[in-house]
Amino acid sequence: MAAYDRILVEITDHVGTITLNRAEKANAFDPDMCEDLLEALRMLASADAVRVIVITGAGKAFCAGADLGVLGTQGDQLVKAGKDIALTIRHAPKPVLAAVNGAAAGGGANLALACDIVIASSDASFIQSFAKIGVIPDSGGTFILPRIVGLQRATALTMLAEKVSAEQALAWGMIYRVVELPGLAEAAWTTAAYLATQPTRGLGLIKRAFNRSLGVDLDRQLDYEEELQREAGRTADYAEGVRAFLEKRKPRFEGR
Repeated sequence: MAAYDRILVEITDHVGTITLNRAEKANAFDPDMCEDLLEALRMLASADAVRVIVITGAGKAFCAGADLGVLGTQGDQLVKAGKDIALTIRHAPKPVLAAVNGAAAGGGANLALACDIVIASSDASFIQSFAKIGVIPDSGGTFILPRIVGLQRATALTMLAEKVSAEQALAWGMIYRVVELPGLAEAAWTTAAYLATQPTRGLGLIKRAFNRSLGVDLDRQLDYEEELQREAGRTADYAEGVRAFLEKRKPRFEGR
């Protein structure tokens, strides 16, 4: 496995964990960190041995978004990288979980929201900080946020750049669960470890179906469901699930 300068990567029991590792900069993105994150995500997404990906941050912050020290000269690179990272997460054929340990601002907030499941510590917060420097949300923010919280609320949160607490984010449906900070790593691991025992290809097909539903009408989505259901029905895990049900035992899914 490649060594990275700006992130840490670990694979344990089919769970690939990426830790953003610029704690002294609140894990803000610079081009090198974006390159590391994108390469690691693509590697983990394609690795058969990895069935779940977890993204978290080192230190007190999850990710402060773009490093303003390089934004003026390398902003185009950061925007392009944010797009590629969001697409890689959404297209990964396996679950991607965010364990948000602290502040998630700008592109850092949208990195978390692009993930399939977000577990946040009670110390976490989310802010669409782009308007403070006269730019628009990127990394999928203009697409994902309105679909989670509605157009009116997304517009206000973005134009006013208001900070959202973890509890408020939970109430608005932005995230899945809130836990106290000391229990965040355990909660994220428990969820990821469970997902790693489930039918990985089937979970990936769920993602594909949800992704497609965001841009088509009901008739076309129902046709796509039919197509994906046939694909799911040809997997080894489907056959194992049916056998386990008939034999009244716990299934042993292998992600195939």
